[in-house]
Amino acid sequence: MTKANRGRRRPRPQRENRTSPGSFNKMPGRGRNRAIEAKAEAAFRSLIADSPDFIVQRADENDFGSDCQIEVLDEGLATNVRLHVQLKGTERSLNADGALSISIEQTNLNYLIAQGHSLFVACHVPTGSLRLTTAEAVLRQYEHKNLNWKDQGTLTVTFTEELTLDRLTRLAELALSSSRSARDERIAQVQAIPSAFPDVVRDAMPAINVPDDPERALQILEALYERGADLVISAAFDQFAAVLGSDSAEMGCCYMSEINLGMAGRGHPDRIGAGKAHFKAKLRTKRYLPGSLHYTIGNAYSALGDEKSAKASYQAATRDAVYMADPGMAATCLKNLGSSFEKLGNEEMAAELYRGALEMNQELPEAHLALGQYLHRQGQFEEALTHYDATLFGDRDLGKNASVTGWRLNALFNLGQDREAFRAINLLLADADREPWIWSWCAQQVAAFSRTSVATARGALAFWQRYVRTHPNVSAARADLLLTSFYLRSEGEEIGKDYAAFRAEFETHIAHVDPSDAALPWDRLGHWAQDLDDWEEAEHCFRKAYELDGGHYGYCLGTALNFLGRHGEALPLVQAQADSIQPDAMSWFQVASALDHLGRTDEAVAAYRKALILDPDYAVAMFNMAGVLWNRGDREEGGRIFRTAVAQFPNHELSAKARQDLPNLF
Repeated sequence: MTKANRGRRRPRPQRENRTSPGSFNKMPGRGRNRAIEAKAEAAFRSLIADSPDFIVQRADENDFGSDCQIEVLDEGLATNVRLHVQLKGTERSLNADGALSISIEQTNLNYLIAQGHSLFVACHVPTGSLRLTTAEAVLRQYEHKNLNWKDQGTLTVTFTEELTLDRLTRLAELALSSSRSARDERIAQVQAIPSAFPDVVRDAMPAINVPDDPERALQILEALYERGADLVISAAFDQFAAVLGSDSAEMGCCYMSEINLGMAGRGHPDRIGAGKAHFKAKLRTKRYLPGSLHYTIGNAYSALGDEKSAKASYQAATRDAVYMADPGMAATCLKNLGSSFEKLGNEEMAAELYRGALEMNQELPEAHLALGQYLHRQGQFEEALTHYDATLFGDRDLGKNASVTGWRLNALFNLGQDREAFRAINLLLADADREPWIWSWCAQQVAAFSRTSVATARGALAFWQRYVRTHPNVSAARADLLLTSFYLRSEGEEIGKDYAAFRAEFETHIAHVDPSDAALPWDRLGHWAQDLDDWEEAEHCFRKAYELDGGHYGYCLGTALNFLGRHGEALPLVQAQADSIQPDAMSWFQVASALDHLGRTDEAVAAYRKALILDPDYAVAMFNMAGVLWNRGDREEGGRIFRTAVAQFPNHELSAKARQDLPNLF
């Protein structure tokens, strides 16, 4: 074999599935995106670790659109108030304006917006800075810019605001106040019994979503204030304070709402006190009209019950308004100054100030109402009504117009304008669900005037029937319903029922009437039975009344017992009436009747004489006394009294009977 041949070898074919040892050193790459995400997460966790307001509660294992949840801390305590966070990182350059733009899936926004106060947080890796925007801000941005954004697969989120510890504090305060407001409403519904549930829902304030944007939050606050939504603003007070800052100038509307509510007896004293300090601080800056500030400070003092200080503030406000030639403001100041004088006990000065306010502004409703109430208290109902009719408030939330109608109906009743008064009641009852005082106020008015005339009683009966349907457990209302029916019957009016039918209705109502209110209805029912000569039924009713309240009800019970021939039972009852309870001629007559039937004629004659001393024109007593004397054999004295009685009462039916039975006497 030649040399050349010895050095050649035939190539070997590679074996199948055989791997070289070096190929095991090839591993998956970390990828640049994962490194960026790690840096973003580290930066975010570092910031949260330094925050006293949040902790990272947990990372979301299934990342559908939220990377983690951070929980609000309240003075170091967990609250279970959590914010969902979508964390983004990028190395791209900032925009020309310094903002940072990142694309997100549109479904990502849909996912985050399901929870309130959700956040997009972006980390700009080159600078290590964190930026944030809320899911709500992104939603608002796209709603305003592009009506078809929901059809887009991706959205561009622009980050301009830096995420700092102070910014986290504001987020925590807003989220916590929002959560607590929703929690309290939820608890109120959970604790309400089913029958009260509609009232709880009706009284609940609408849930206000105060945006995490001071400029927009201020715009919303001012719009609410201009509409007079003081109650709504008060319910969202803490949320506005979280966004605007409780010490900021922008909180003015919140404090004015609290002061307005305080003037109506509904405000929070601590907030009113803070509002007073807020506006006093503005006064010192000399950048605002002092008259308006003095007026608001005066309102705060008045809402807190310090009328002396309120008066001083209103006087300063009035001087400034006059100086500035602002009659509208001056009128309002004079009216409130009058209210302070009134509360301090000087009603005459107050009335003069109310009149002065109306000279400057003839339509000022507060002045018309205040002057009307003053005249009302003086008994000048016609003039008061003129001012009530000129009073119309634009603010319905605080029930001011309902209050005016309440005063009107009392004036109308006092003027005897019953039909108009009941129309006013019907107007008021339309707002009864909103104003709890309305039913009780109307009931007081109807109770005071319901039995002054047949016309009033007719309206009152319809009112009491409606009231009892709405308030079935109010004892006094059922008692008044029954008494109004008895009054109408006593005036000869038909009430649509005979005794038997009314007796059945009576039993239904009296079962719910407190014993302290039940005696008089039983007594009146007894008189109805008495009119029907049903003395057994009358005795039953009168006994119920007497057992409930004793006293003068014993007279009617004793009279019924006399008519039933139960004179021994009657005598102690009517004797007590004649001796002390109601010592009148009628009581002594019943005593005499019982004594006569018990055979105690001398005592009976003495009782008749007492009755005639008390009422010399008591014809039946005189004839009865003559009869007792005649029947016991004292014909001379009995005859003399018969002749006297016939001469004194010639047209009485007993005179004709005496002439017929004893012709020889005449």
